[in-house]
Amino acid sequence: MTETEPSGTPELPTEDKKLVTLARATRARTGAAQGAAVRDQDGRTYAAATVSLPSLEVSAVGVCVAMAVASGSTGLQAVVVLGDGGVADADLAIVRDFSGAGVTVHGGDARGTISTTTAS
Repeated sequence: MTETEPSGTPELPTEDKKLVTLARATRARTGAAQGAAVRDQDGRTYAAATVSLPSLEVSAVGVCVAMAVASGSTGLQAVVVLGDGGVADADLAIVRDFSGAGVTVHGGDARGTISTTTAS
């Protein structure tokens, strides 16, 4: 079970602010429902948007984690999800499956205003 704290617009660490910028830009560029960005254990970042095709549906977090796994990453340090619907339970499950408990997951609106911070 994860705990979510509504936090308005918290003061994020600098590295997490970079994830907000990447997620916001990716979502805006594609016009997707959500944009996400993750930072892996080595400090590499991955950004993606929701994929919604007739034959393929993948959340923005799912795409980010798939890219990290395909690049040889061994886990995540932080996740940002921006856009419609907030952070889905399925996305938290993806983060836990890949990285275990304790990964910081920030959720916010399309403008990048963070409204929730959750630990996987």
